[in-house]
Amino acid sequence: MNKRTFALLSLLPLMPLALQADCGSKACSKSEASCEEKTKSCKKYEESWESVAKVNQTPDWFLDAKLGIYTHWGPISEAMEGSDPSRHYRGWHGMFMYADGKKVPTKNGQPSNNYLHHVEKYGDPAEFGYTHVIEQFDPSGFDAVEWAELFEKSGAKFAGPVAMHHDNFAMWDSKATRWNSINYGGIDPSADLKKEVEKRGMKFMASFHHAFTWKYFALAHKYGGVDPKDYDLYGNPRSMESNTPDEDYYEHWWAVLKEYIDTYEPDLIWFDWWLEEFTEESRLKFLAYYYNKGIEWDKDVAVSYKETTFPLSTGIKDYERGRPNQPKSPAWLTDTSPGAWFYRESAKFKEPNDIIDILIDIVAKNGVMLLNVPPDPDGKIPPVMVNMLEEMGAWLKINGDAIYGTRPWDVFGEGPTRLPEGGHKVEKIKIAYGNKDIRYTKKSSKEFYAIVMDKPKGDIVMKTLSTDIGVLNSAILNIELLGSDEEIKWTRDERGLVIKAPKWIPSDYAHAYKISLEGYTENDIGGNVNAHTE
Repeated sequence: MNKRTFALLSLLPLMPLALQADCGSKACSKSEASCEEKTKSCKKYEESWESVAKVNQTPDWFLDAKLGIYTHWGPISEAMEGSDPSRHYRGWHGMFMYADGKKVPTKNGQPSNNYLHHVEKYGDPAEFGYTHVIEQFDPSGFDAVEWAELFEKSGAKFAGPVAMHHDNFAMWDSKATRWNSINYGGIDPSADLKKEVEKRGMKFMASFHHAFTWKYFALAHKYGGVDPKDYDLYGNPRSMESNTPDEDYYEHWWAVLKEYIDTYEPDLIWFDWWLEEFTEESRLKFLAYYYNKGIEWDKDVAVSYKETTFPLSTGIKDYERGRPNQPKSPAWLTDTSPGAWFYRESAKFKEPNDIIDILIDIVAKNGVMLLNVPPDPDGKIPPVMVNMLEEMGAWLKINGDAIYGTRPWDVFGEGPTRLPEGGHKVEKIKIAYGNKDIRYTKKSSKEFYAIVMDKPKGDIVMKTLSTDIGVLNSAILNIELLGSDEEIKWTRDERGLVIKAPKWIPSDYAHAYKISLEGYTENDIGGNVNAHTE
């Protein structure tokens, strides 16, 4: 398929459900034969963009969930233990541990901090390579019950592990690769988390980052010392400039991915970047297989991607540490982290207020947040993250009606604070929302929410709802502050909807008002002859 066709497919709007393949619904049974008995239109997805574009890529459970959690954790977490908090380290330690500035050139000609730390902690990477890091993996602090209980308490509606990061290490009991968490660690976090997450009513997800492994371990070959028997981890020798994985690597990429799908039946598979460099055949093979598995399992599965990996009509677009500066359709996803992706000594984290405000802005623009939780090297979740997740959960317990199951309102928000531009990595722009920043969500045509993103210091004025602006064409019946029984006093005029500051705010962070409407109506005189003659 040429680039023009791909681009056109990317712009396809979300098809009405009635026109989509019936196999995505629960009306279809778990076998193709019985599915075809029920309806002629219930067909398996084929390995073509036209076929997979028929999928409902944003299932209702995803649209309603709003918050998910995944965990960057593995051997690389242990590698960074003992690092100097005053120095900057690249997140991809398995790559930059080989950047010595000589055999592997660097921009400034000096060895990377990752290389210096690795030599000090383990020794020369030619002798103590990434396989040595894997051998040190000690997940003795991991407790799936504790993790799942905390995720549930946070208010997350789906959760799961980073199943395979760039280091090609499988965080499950894999038969497709010997480099897995059973052989090196004695645990299967995927199986344990799936059991505990689903027990608590959450959907189960997994993320895959191993497309980039082709580039990630190219430096190991350049540095030297890679034993040929370990090519099943590092891949075959290639140059850093190579953007074309060999056949062995394509086979490996698919083998571990297919094994995970078949074994753990995830509701959501999330892909990191560089998969857009893979062949269309490999990407279509995955999509058709996974979406067909969803039919077999009798559940709606979802796929998230970055860059141009898939057309918009076939998956959920992801913004890394970013988001649009306006609502987007179809629904999208933000993957973000309150600090570094993996464990860091003396890590600095965002405050709960920051994460809550980012969640609100995401939801108002038709997005969903996927929040990273970076455990300690042994698998314990650090107290600062426990506190953050508990604070988020406490806030959502009060204000969740304005978040879960909502859809974008006519206007996403108002106020002086907003992103100057949308896209990846826009969170690097420091933004602090105030009490004049308001975001809107809705449950129905007669019920919407106004979320004020800080405690009020006086009357709250919602300019968007002014009688002079034709956004709200309905009478307001009632306004209530979520989490409070206090009677809310308000007026609506040319200034906007003016709400008297309540005596008590039930949360230290943003607070949400539920606004109930009479509803907009029109006279339908259609073919009534008398209506035209009177």
